[in-house]
Amino acid sequence: MTVLIVGGGIGGLTLALMLHRKGIRSVVYEQAPQIREVGVGINVLPHAIKELAALDLLPALDAVALRTKELIYINRLGQKIWAEPRGLDGGFDYPQFSIHRGRLQKLVHDAVIERLGPDAVRTGLRLGGFFQDEGGVTAHFVDSRFGKSSETVRGEVLVGADGIHSVVRRYFYPEQGRPSWQGVLLWRGATEWPKFLTGRSMYIGGGMGAKLALYPIAPGSTPETRLTNWAIGIRVADPAATTPPVDSWSRTGRMDEVVPYAARFKVPGVDVEALVRATSTCWEYPMCDRDPLPRWSFGRVTLLGDAAHPMYPVGSNGAAQAILDARCLSDMLARSEHPMLAL
Repeated sequence: MTVLIVGGGIGGLTLALMLHRKGIRSVVYEQAPQIREVGVGINVLPHAIKELAALDLLPALDAVALRTKELIYINRLGQKIWAEPRGLDGGFDYPQFSIHRGRLQKLVHDAVIERLGPDAVRTGLRLGGFFQDEGGVTAHFVDSRFGKSSETVRGEVLVGADGIHSVVRRYFYPEQGRPSWQGVLLWRGATEWPKFLTGRSMYIGGGMGAKLALYPIAPGSTPETRLTNWAIGIRVADPAATTPPVDSWSRTGRMDEVVPYAARFKVPGVDVEALVRATSTCWEYPMCDRDPLPRWSFGRVTLLGDAAHPMYPVGSNGAAQAILDARCLSDMLARSEHPMLAL
Protein backbone atom coordinates (compact mmCIF):
# COMPACT_ATOMS: atom_id res chain seq x y z
CA MET A 1 0.00 0.00 0.00
CA THR A 2 1.12 3.55 -0.77
CA VAL A 3 -0.41 6.53 1.04
CA LEU A 4 -0.15 9.93 -0.64
CA ILE A 5 0.03 12.66 2.03
CA VAL A 6 -0.77 16.21 0.94
CA GLY A 7 0.91 18.63 3.36
CA GLY A 8 4.27 18.53 5.12
CA GLY A 9 3.21 20.02 8.44
CA ILE A 10 3.34 18.35 11.83
CA GLY A 11 0.33 16.14 11.14
CA GLY A 12 1.38 14.93 7.70
CA LEU A 13 4.98 14.24 8.70
CA THR A 14 3.96 12.43 11.87
CA LEU A 15 1.58 10.27 9.83
CA ALA A 16 4.46 9.30 7.53
CA LEU A 17 6.54 8.18 10.53
CA MET A 18 3.69 6.19 12.02
CA LEU A 19 2.85 4.48 8.75
CA HIS A 20 6.51 3.59 8.30
CA ARG A 21 6.54 1.99 11.74
CA LYS A 22 3.66 -0.22 10.61
CA GLY A 23 5.30 -1.17 7.31
CA ILE A 24 3.13 1.07 5.11
CA ARG A 25 4.79 3.17 2.41
CA SER A 26 3.96 6.86 2.12
CA VAL A 27 5.13 9.95 0.28
CA VAL A 28 4.60 13.51 1.58
CA TYR A 29 3.92 16.30 -0.94
CA GLU A 30 4.49 19.85 0.31
CA GLN A 31 3.82 22.96 -1.79
CA ALA A 32 6.47 25.10 -0.05
CA PRO A 33 9.87 24.98 -1.78
CA GLN A 34 11.44 23.73 1.45
CA ILE A 35 10.50 22.82 5.02
CA ARG A 36 11.24 26.02 6.98
CA GLU A 37 11.09 26.73 10.70
CA VAL A 38 8.10 29.07 10.60
CA GLY A 39 5.89 30.08 13.50
CA VAL A 40 6.77 30.70 17.12
CA GLY A 41 6.02 28.82 20.33
CA ILE A 42 3.44 26.11 20.93
CA ASN A 43 2.79 23.59 23.67
CA VAL A 44 2.51 19.87 23.01
CA LEU A 45 0.54 18.09 25.72
CA PRO A 46 1.30 14.70 27.33
CA HIS A 47 -1.26 12.71 25.31
CA ALA A 48 0.55 13.72 22.11
CA ILE A 49 4.06 13.40 23.56
CA LYS A 50 3.16 9.81 24.36
CA GLU A 51 2.80 9.19 20.63
CA LEU A 52 6.02 11.01 19.75
CA ALA A 53 7.85 9.04 22.46
CA ALA A 54 6.66 5.82 20.80
CA LEU A 55 8.46 7.10 17.68
CA ASP A 56 11.68 7.48 19.73
CA LEU A 57 11.62 11.28 19.46
CA LEU A 58 11.99 12.18 23.16
CA PRO A 59 15.79 12.71 23.01
CA ALA A 60 15.38 15.00 20.00
CA LEU A 61 12.63 16.95 21.78
CA ASP A 62 14.80 17.44 24.85
CA ALA A 63 17.57 18.81 22.66
CA VAL A 64 15.49 21.69 21.26
CA ALA A 65 12.63 22.29 23.72
CA LEU A 66 11.75 22.59 27.40
CA ARG A 67 9.63 20.36 29.60
CA THR A 68 6.92 22.61 31.00
CA LYS A 69 6.83 22.46 34.81
CA GLU A 70 3.89 24.65 35.82
CA LEU A 71 1.07 26.81 34.49
CA ILE A 72 -0.04 29.96 36.32
CA TYR A 73 -3.20 31.88 35.48
CA ILE A 74 -3.20 35.56 36.40
CA ASN A 75 -5.48 38.50 35.72
CA ARG A 76 -4.34 41.48 33.66
CA LEU A 77 -2.91 43.15 36.79
CA GLY A 78 -0.74 40.15 37.67
CA GLN A 79 -2.81 38.74 40.54
CA LYS A 80 -2.73 34.93 40.66
CA ILE A 81 -6.00 33.13 39.96
CA TRP A 82 -4.89 29.51 39.67
CA ALA A 83 -1.70 27.47 39.39
CA GLU A 84 -1.06 23.83 38.62
CA PRO A 85 1.91 21.56 37.84
CA ARG A 86 2.14 20.23 34.28
CA GLY A 87 3.47 17.16 32.52
CA LEU A 88 5.55 14.83 34.67
CA ASP A 89 5.34 17.32 37.54
CA GLY A 90 1.55 17.11 37.29
CA GLY A 91 1.51 13.32 37.58
CA PHE A 92 1.26 12.45 33.90
CA ASP A 93 3.27 9.58 32.45
CA TYR A 94 4.74 11.86 29.79
CA PRO A 95 6.01 15.45 29.81
CA GLN A 96 4.46 18.54 28.30
CA PHE A 97 6.85 20.36 25.97
CA SER A 98 7.04 24.05 25.17
CA ILE A 99 8.69 24.27 21.78
CA HIS A 100 9.14 26.43 18.70
CA ARG A 101 6.58 25.18 16.16
CA GLY A 102 9.14 25.26 13.34
CA ARG A 103 11.66 23.27 15.36
CA LEU A 104 9.05 20.60 16.07
CA GLN A 105 8.20 20.41 12.38
CA LYS A 106 11.89 20.16 11.43
CA LEU A 107 12.51 17.52 14.09
CA VAL A 108 9.78 15.28 12.67
CA HIS A 109 10.85 16.07 9.10
CA ASP A 110 14.44 15.06 9.81
CA ALA A 111 13.22 11.77 11.30
CA VAL A 112 11.15 11.09 8.17
CA ILE A 113 14.15 11.69 5.88
CA GLU A 114 16.41 9.55 8.07
CA ARG A 115 14.00 6.60 8.28
CA LEU A 116 12.09 6.73 4.99
CA GLY A 117 14.77 8.18 2.73
CA PRO A 118 15.33 11.50 0.93
CA ASP A 119 12.50 10.93 -1.56
CA ALA A 120 9.86 10.55 1.16
CA VAL A 121 9.18 14.31 1.24
CA ARG A 122 8.64 16.05 -2.09
CA THR A 123 8.69 19.86 -1.79
CA GLY A 124 7.64 22.57 -4.22
CA LEU A 125 4.65 20.53 -5.43
CA ARG A 126 1.06 21.78 -5.16
CA LEU A 127 -1.91 19.47 -5.53
CA GLY A 128 -3.61 20.29 -8.82
CA GLY A 129 -6.35 17.66 -8.67
CA PHE A 130 -7.13 14.02 -8.06
CA PHE A 131 -9.59 11.28 -8.92
CA GLN A 132 -10.25 7.87 -7.46
CA ASP A 133 -11.51 4.57 -8.82
CA GLU A 134 -11.94 1.03 -7.58
CA GLY A 135 -8.19 0.41 -7.53
CA GLY A 136 -6.75 3.59 -6.04
CA VAL A 137 -6.28 7.36 -6.20
CA THR A 138 -4.49 9.28 -8.94
CA ALA A 139 -3.15 12.71 -7.91
CA HIS A 140 -1.69 15.38 -10.14
CA PHE A 141 0.89 17.79 -8.68
CA VAL A 142 2.18 20.99 -10.29
CA ASP A 143 5.28 23.01 -9.60
CA SER A 144 4.20 25.55 -6.95
CA ARG A 145 6.76 28.12 -8.06
CA PHE A 146 6.26 28.18 -11.83
CA GLY A 147 2.92 26.41 -12.30
CA LYS A 148 4.27 23.97 -14.84
CA SER A 149 2.98 20.42 -14.97
CA SER A 150 5.17 18.31 -12.73
CA GLU A 151 3.99 14.78 -12.06
CA THR A 152 1.08 12.42 -11.71
CA VAL A 153 1.25 9.73 -9.04
CA ARG A 154 -0.94 6.90 -7.85
CA GLY A 155 -1.59 5.35 -4.46
CA GLU A 156 -4.20 3.42 -2.54
CA VAL A 157 -5.10 6.30 -0.19
CA LEU A 158 -4.82 10.10 -0.32
CA VAL A 159 -4.71 12.10 2.94
CA GLY A 160 -5.33 15.83 3.01
CA ALA A 161 -3.09 17.14 5.80
CA ASP A 162 -2.86 20.56 4.18
CA GLY A 163 -4.12 22.83 6.93
CA ILE A 164 -7.03 25.17 7.52
CA HIS A 165 -7.06 26.22 3.83
CA SER A 166 -6.97 22.60 2.67
CA VAL A 167 -7.24 22.06 -1.10
CA VAL A 168 -8.45 18.50 -0.47
CA ARG A 169 -11.20 19.68 1.88
CA ARG A 170 -12.31 22.35 -0.60
CA TYR A 171 -12.75 19.65 -3.24
CA PHE A 172 -15.49 18.05 -1.13
CA TYR A 173 -16.83 21.27 0.42
CA PRO A 174 -16.47 23.93 -2.27
CA GLU A 175 -18.98 26.30 -0.61
CA GLN A 176 -17.29 26.37 2.81
CA GLY A 177 -15.98 29.93 2.42
CA ARG A 178 -13.33 31.54 4.60
CA PRO A 179 -12.51 30.39 8.14
CA SER A 180 -14.66 31.72 10.96
CA TRP A 181 -13.19 34.76 12.75
CA GLN A 182 -14.41 36.26 16.02
CA GLY A 183 -12.49 39.53 15.70
CA VAL A 184 -9.42 38.53 17.74
CA LEU A 185 -5.91 39.14 16.41
CA LEU A 186 -2.95 37.27 17.87
CA TRP A 187 0.57 38.73 17.84
CA ARG A 188 3.41 36.29 18.58
CA GLY A 189 7.12 36.61 19.04
CA ALA A 190 10.13 35.12 20.81
CA THR A 191 13.43 36.45 22.03
CA GLU A 192 16.12 35.57 24.55
CA TRP A 193 15.17 36.92 27.98
CA PRO A 194 16.13 36.37 31.65
CA LYS A 195 14.36 33.31 32.98
CA PHE A 196 11.48 33.75 35.41
CA LEU A 197 10.26 31.49 38.24
CA THR A 198 11.47 27.91 37.58
CA GLY A 199 12.75 28.65 34.07
CA ARG A 200 10.10 26.19 32.84
CA SER A 201 7.02 28.10 34.01
CA MET A 202 4.13 29.34 31.88
CA TYR A 203 1.89 32.38 32.48
CA ILE A 204 -1.54 32.97 30.99
CA GLY A 205 -3.01 36.37 31.81
CA GLY A 206 -6.20 38.29 31.10
CA GLY A 207 -9.27 36.93 29.32
CA MET A 208 -10.73 36.46 25.86
CA GLY A 209 -10.99 40.20 25.20
CA ALA A 210 -7.29 40.71 25.95
CA LYS A 211 -5.06 37.73 26.66
CA LEU A 212 -1.35 37.10 27.21
CA ALA A 213 0.55 33.82 27.07
CA LEU A 214 4.18 33.83 28.20
CA TYR A 215 6.53 30.86 28.41
CA PRO A 216 10.10 29.75 27.55
CA ILE A 217 10.50 27.39 24.59
CA ALA A 218 14.24 26.63 24.58
CA PRO A 219 17.42 27.19 26.60
CA GLY A 220 19.16 30.53 26.14
CA SER A 221 22.81 31.30 25.50
CA THR A 222 23.46 31.36 29.27
CA PRO A 223 22.01 29.37 32.20
CA GLU A 224 20.11 32.48 33.29
CA THR A 225 18.27 33.09 30.02
CA ARG A 226 15.65 31.34 27.93
CA LEU A 227 14.26 31.73 24.44
CA THR A 228 10.98 33.20 25.67
CA ASN A 229 7.76 33.10 23.67
CA TRP A 230 4.98 35.63 24.07
CA ALA A 231 1.53 35.77 22.49
CA ILE A 232 -0.97 38.62 22.87
CA GLY A 233 -4.54 38.21 21.66
CA ILE A 234 -6.80 41.27 21.43
CA ARG A 235 -10.38 41.60 20.20
CA VAL A 236 -9.91 44.34 17.63
CA ALA A 237 -13.00 44.22 15.41
CA ASP A 238 -16.60 43.24 14.96
CA PRO A 239 -16.25 39.99 13.00
CA ALA A 240 -19.63 40.49 11.32
CA ALA A 241 -18.46 43.74 9.76
CA THR A 242 -14.78 43.04 9.11
CA THR A 243 -12.91 40.70 6.81
CA PRO A 244 -10.16 38.89 8.72
CA PRO A 245 -6.52 39.27 7.70
CA VAL A 246 -4.86 36.37 5.94
CA ASP A 247 -4.07 33.64 8.45
CA SER A 248 -0.51 32.54 7.82
CA TRP A 249 2.29 31.42 10.11
CA SER A 250 4.67 33.76 8.26
CA ARG A 251 2.69 37.03 8.18
CA THR A 252 4.78 39.68 9.94
CA GLY A 253 3.13 42.08 12.37
CA ARG A 254 3.82 45.70 13.28
CA MET A 255 5.56 46.25 16.61
CA ASP A 256 4.02 49.72 16.99
CA GLU A 257 0.58 48.06 17.01
CA VAL A 258 1.31 45.40 19.62
CA VAL A 259 3.48 47.37 22.09
CA PRO A 260 0.54 49.41 23.49
CA TYR A 261 -1.35 46.19 24.10
CA ALA A 262 1.69 44.64 25.82
CA ALA A 263 1.78 47.59 28.22
CA ARG A 264 -1.67 46.60 29.52
CA PHE A 265 -0.34 43.45 31.19
CA LYS A 266 1.48 43.18 34.51
CA VAL A 267 3.33 39.94 35.14
CA PRO A 268 5.31 39.30 38.34
CA GLY A 269 9.03 39.37 37.53
CA VAL A 270 8.58 40.10 33.80
CA ASP A 271 8.42 43.48 32.07
CA VAL A 272 6.11 42.47 29.23
CA GLU A 273 6.42 45.75 27.32
CA ALA A 274 10.24 45.57 27.44
CA LEU A 275 10.14 41.92 26.34
CA VAL A 276 8.00 42.77 23.32
CA ARG A 277 10.16 45.78 22.42
CA ALA A 278 13.26 43.56 22.57
CA THR A 279 11.79 41.17 20.01
CA SER A 280 13.14 41.83 16.51
CA THR A 281 10.15 40.42 14.59
CA CYS A 282 6.61 39.46 15.51
CA TRP A 283 3.91 37.61 13.60
CA GLU A 284 0.24 38.49 13.31
CA TYR A 285 -2.41 35.79 13.12
CA PRO A 286 -6.21 36.04 13.23
CA MET A 287 -7.65 33.49 15.65
CA CYS A 288 -9.80 31.38 13.32
CA ASP A 289 -11.43 28.00 13.08
CA ARG A 290 -14.09 26.28 10.96
CA ASP A 291 -17.43 24.70 11.73
CA PRO A 292 -17.44 20.89 12.17
CA LEU A 293 -17.93 18.71 9.11
CA PRO A 294 -20.42 15.86 8.77
CA ARG A 295 -17.67 13.57 7.47
CA TRP A 296 -13.93 13.56 6.69
CA SER A 297 -13.60 10.49 4.44
CA PHE A 298 -14.81 9.93 0.89
CA GLY A 299 -13.88 6.55 -0.53
CA ARG A 300 -10.09 6.46 -0.61
CA VAL A 301 -9.59 10.10 0.42
CA THR A 302 -9.61 11.49 3.95
CA LEU A 303 -8.63 14.58 5.96
CA LEU A 304 -6.32 14.98 8.96
CA GLY A 305 -5.49 17.70 11.49
CA ASP A 306 -6.46 21.27 10.64
CA ALA A 307 -7.78 20.17 7.26
CA ALA A 308 -10.37 18.08 9.08
CA HIS A 309 -11.04 20.03 12.29
CA PRO A 310 -9.10 23.29 12.71
CA MET A 311 -9.25 24.32 16.36
CA TYR A 312 -9.52 27.77 17.85
CA PRO A 313 -5.94 28.37 19.12
CA VAL A 314 -6.73 28.20 22.83
CA GLY A 315 -5.77 25.27 25.04
CA SER A 316 -2.64 23.98 23.27
CA ASN A 317 -4.41 21.14 21.47
CA GLY A 318 -4.11 21.83 17.74
CA ALA A 319 -0.78 20.11 17.10
CA ALA A 320 -1.62 17.45 19.69
CA GLN A 321 -4.83 16.51 17.91
CA ALA A 322 -3.08 16.26 14.54
CA ILE A 323 -0.58 13.84 16.11
CA LEU A 324 -3.43 11.76 17.57
CA ASP A 325 -5.14 11.77 14.16
CA ALA A 326 -1.96 10.32 12.66
CA ARG A 327 -1.86 7.55 15.26
CA CYS A 328 -5.53 6.67 14.75
CA LEU A 329 -5.32 6.67 10.96
CA SER A 330 -2.14 4.59 10.86
CA ASP A 331 -3.69 2.05 13.24
CA MET A 332 -6.82 1.74 11.11
CA LEU A 333 -4.90 1.33 7.86
CA ALA A 334 -2.62 -1.29 9.40
CA ARG A 335 -5.39 -3.52 10.75
CA SER A 336 -8.06 -3.20 8.06
CA GLU A 337 -8.35 -5.61 5.17
CA HIS A 338 -9.16 -2.80 2.73
CA PRO A 339 -8.16 0.89 2.88
CA MET A 340 -11.72 2.06 2.23
CA LEU A 341 -12.85 0.01 5.21
CA ALA A 342 -10.18 1.73 7.32
CA LEU A 343 -11.36 5.18 6.32
